[in-house]
Amino acid sequence: MTYFAIVSSVCASSVSFWYDDTIMTTNYKTYFKGDGTPKRITMLGLGLLGRGVNVAKFLAELGVELTITDLKTVLQLAPSIKKLAKFKNIRYVLGEHKLADFKKCDMVIKAAGVPLDSPYIAEAKKNKIPVEMDASLFAKFTPATIVGVTGTRGKSTTTHLIVHILERAYPGHVFLGGNVRGMATLPLLKKTKVGDIVVLELDSWQLQGFGDAKISPHISVFTNFLPDHLNYYKGNMDKYFADKANIFKYQNEGEVIVMGEQAAKEIKKRFKETAGGDVLIAKAAAVPKAWKIKIPGEHNRANIACAILACQELDVSSKAIKEGVESFMGVPGRLELVRTVGGVNYYNDTTATTPDGNRVALEALANKKKKNIVLIAGGADKNLDYKDMARLVHKTVKGLVLIEGAATEKLLSLIPKRTSYPVYIVDSMKDAVDTAREFAKKGDTVLLSPGAASFGVFKNEFDRGDQFVKFVKKLK
Repeated sequence: MTYFAIVSSVCASSVSFWYDDTIMTTNYKTYFKGDGTPKRITMLGLGLLGRGVNVAKFLAELGVELTITDLKTVLQLAPSIKKLAKFKNIRYVLGEHKLADFKKCDMVIKAAGVPLDSPYIAEAKKNKIPVEMDASLFAKFTPATIVGVTGTRGKSTTTHLIVHILERAYPGHVFLGGNVRGMATLPLLKKTKVGDIVVLELDSWQLQGFGDAKISPHISVFTNFLPDHLNYYKGNMDKYFADKANIFKYQNEGEVIVMGEQAAKEIKKRFKETAGGDVLIAKAAAVPKAWKIKIPGEHNRANIACAILACQELDVSSKAIKEGVESFMGVPGRLELVRTVGGVNYYNDTTATTPDGNRVALEALANKKKKNIVLIAGGADKNLDYKDMARLVHKTVKGLVLIEGAATEKLLSLIPKRTSYPVYIVDSMKDAVDTAREFAKKGDTVLLSPGAASFGVFKNEFDRGDQFVKFVKKLK
């Protein structure tokens, strides 16, 4: 179903076909205010990245009675709480959760990453209290067309590329949401209308909400499926896939799922049902070689192929797609060229939180004739296998700087004791950048591509990348 066909079908009725019987009779403002009595909502998780704050602000402005509960303390959450200080209809339960807050409320909104076996979510469900998530709750109400993008790798680049292309084709009618730093999706309800397009980057956690609601985006993109988050899923790839599959599982006839080639193979192997939407396979080889693409790596050609098919379904012309692809500079933290200092290129690839992420970065930047990469890697472990990463690192790098953590210990145990390159262990990003700077020569590349999680040394992967950029910009 093309964009204009989707818009026509939505315009033909007052609401999206997704809406349940309750929502079909009202709009979001009336829904949250109820019949004169504000809804009582418990938010499980506030956090520090801004998404929770923006959801809370949106709900508080609607007048709901809001309880926010988080395992972090008042002191830890001070920056977030400060932004909500003016609201008198917010009650905080911090440093703990209480079962009572999940027994007598009208709705629970959970943050991404809440454990699968959370007793608090179980309590809410036992009491027949609906459990929602930011992006999927937005999807229930918005009349806009939704493009959802997921995948273990490449979802951020693909999402932003689609937005980049669409903004040029339909200026003023395109919105970005989902797993985007500092953004909440729910507040977009104030802006979106029939004829608009919302592109959502959706991780496996956010897709839990789509699964609970039994909905999928109108146009879905699934870039690839690789091992990740196995600490969260307790080593069970099937559970990880089950969450990812919600992006297309509930599509209706005439909607579309765009699959990367690798994702298509995994989906065929793991998904035994019939997808409701039309299936399109995005092939990297179909991206014209004559196009002047600015983002490096064969993996990015696969991401571009997915974006092209999604935009074609939205009736974007071939010329506009080509211009969008060629003018796209990439996303911060994804093979981002930060600076060139003394003939050395410094790349920020902090979002490479898995060995597969590290692999595509090394393949994109390695010089086939000589070793030219000083790699900053390592960190916390997500219960992943580091054998292949260790072999590739051993073959490609001229210097290795590892940030301490359990994943680093795994790597060290797999790298040969005798190497032709130095290996350094550091406990801060400043030491990592300084060490790499001392070893790198003109023509080399210093690459931050950890292949591991950030917790322990850094607040999150964005903090890790921010610190790298900050220290690189100070180099003289």
